[in-house]
Amino acid sequence: MTTELREVPGARASAKARRVRSRLGRFALPTYSWLVIAYLVFPIAVMIVYSFNKVTTGLQNVSFSWNGFTTLWYQQWSNIPGLTSAFWLSVRLAVVSTLIATALGTLLAVALVRYSRKKFRGKGAVEQVLFLNIAAPEIVMGASLLALFVTYNVARGFLTLVLAHVMFSIAYVTVTVRARLAGFERALEEAAYDLGANAFTTFRLVTFPLILPGVLAGALMAFALSIDDFVTSNFVAGSSVPFPVWVYGATRVGTPPQVFVFGTAIFAVGIGMAVMSIILGRKK
Repeated sequence: MTTELREVPGARASAKARRVRSRLGRFALPTYSWLVIAYLVFPIAVMIVYSFNKVTTGLQNVSFSWNGFTTLWYQQWSNIPGLTSAFWLSVRLAVVSTLIATALGTLLAVALVRYSRKKFRGKGAVEQVLFLNIAAPEIVMGASLLALFVTYNVARGFLTLVLAHVMFSIAYVTVTVRARLAGFERALEEAAYDLGANAFTTFRLVTFPLILPGVLAGALMAFALSIDDFVTSNFVAGSSVPFPVWVYGATRVGTPPQVFVFGTAIFAVGIGMAVMSIILGRKK
């Protein structure tokens, strides 16, 4: 009886401590998560808000003192010489490099998952190169590509930009699609073969639809990396100046408000593509 009386208060204290920890975890984790999200979203929110800010000085430069609401910069989005052409160059570059990197990265991911080291000679080396591609600093990649193009007298421009962006995007696409293929059920493909489908038909009708969410995720990542890249593009751009390089040059004399307009548009398109990818992923 005495032992039971001693154990009851201890059990009650332990249960109370568990309830306190549960309450703290219930509030601390969401609070921490929302603080991190706020930290990440705050600069984007500032950009969107100040894209509607009036400029009271003579020069059309961004002012971080609130001067009143205006939609003038959205109406005059194309009035800054060179900005519009740089923006559309970045869009074309992102689309072309994403298509190429997604196609090559998807095929490489399939090869890495499907074939053993005996059938795929050099598989380990390819995996290491992919890791190095992700881990290497952009300035190293940009400088090495610049040296390569200069050595072989390749004129810097849109072609060198595409080659550079495809190079650093392939690894991200491959890793993303490979993760999707890791849990893929091969019995579905074997069933298609038993029903008379050839390899291409099986990939088109069975494999590709099932890995499509991973392919879309890799493509979105490649597109975001391309349109956002500055360091590598600055090395290999030449006379073709993409949007991030143009903005960096503009900051030396003053950033026009239209830069915030284009940034807001890019963010809105990115959110739309991400939502579309989630919807398609849930349907699949």
